[in-house]
Amino acid sequence: MKATAFEFRFRMWLIVLLIALGFWSPWIEVLGWGTRTTAWLWLGFQAGGLGIRSTSGIVLVTWLALLLAALGAALRVWGTAYLGAGVVFNRDLKAGQVLADGPYRFVRNPLYIGSWFTIAAISALMPPSGAAMVLALLALFVFRLILSEEAFLAAKLGEPYQNYLRSVPRLIPMLRTRVPAARQRPQWGRALLAECFPVGSLVSFAALSWQYNAYLLERAMLVCFGISLVARALIAPKAEPAQPAA
Repeated sequence: MKATAFEFRFRMWLIVLLIALGFWSPWIEVLGWGTRTTAWLWLGFQAGGLGIRSTSGIVLVTWLALLLAALGAALRVWGTAYLGAGVVFNRDLKAGQVLADGPYRFVRNPLYIGSWFTIAAISALMPPSGAAMVLALLALFVFRLILSEEAFLAAKLGEPYQNYLRSVPRLIPMLRTRVPAARQRPQWGRALLAECFPVGSLVSFAALSWQYNAYLLERAMLVCFGISLVARALIAPKAEPAQPAA
C-alpha cells in the first residue's frame, strides 16, 4: 500500500500528470462516458434536483471552489512556514518527548491535505468524470505517500516520532493539541514564495471565477503553475524528510 521510492521522488510530476489526464478525459470521446461540460456547471445544474435554481447552484459551487482553494492555500503556506527537520523532533529533548509547531501540532500531514483541497478546487474546471477520477486517485496516491513517509520517519527518528504519531491525528485535525510548541520561527516570506501555486490559484478563483469563464481560469492556473516552477528554482530546498527507501 505504501508508495515506492520512484513515486515519492516524482510525486509532484505524477500529480501534474493526473491533473492533465483529468482535464483531457479521453474516455469521453473514445468510450462515450460523460460530458465535456465542466464539473462547475454540471454540479450547478444538478442542484436543480434539490430544488435550487441552476443559477443559484452555480454560485453555490463557485463559493465551494473558492472555499476549497482558500483552505488549500492556508494549509500549504502555514505548513511550509514551519517545515523543517526540527518540526516534530528535537535531539535536545529527553527520549520520548515530542515537539511540534504550526499546523503540525494539530494534524500530521497539513501539506498533503492542502494539496488535495487546492486540486479539488481546480477540478471544478474539469469534466465531471475527470474531476471524480482525479479526486479519487489523488486521495489514494496521497494516502500511499503518507504511509511511506511515516514509516520512513518512524524508522529514522525512533520513539519520539512514534509518540508524535500517537499524539497527533493523520488526516482529521484535532481542535486541542496535546503537543508542546517547539517555538520554531515561521518563515512566512519563503512559504508564500514556495507556495505561490496554491496562493495564485486562490487569487485567480477570487478574482476571476465570478466571470464564470472556465477557459480564463484554466489559463490562470497554467500561469500560476509556471510561476511556481520559477519560484521553486529560485529558492534553496528547505529541509524535508528524506526520500523513503521503499
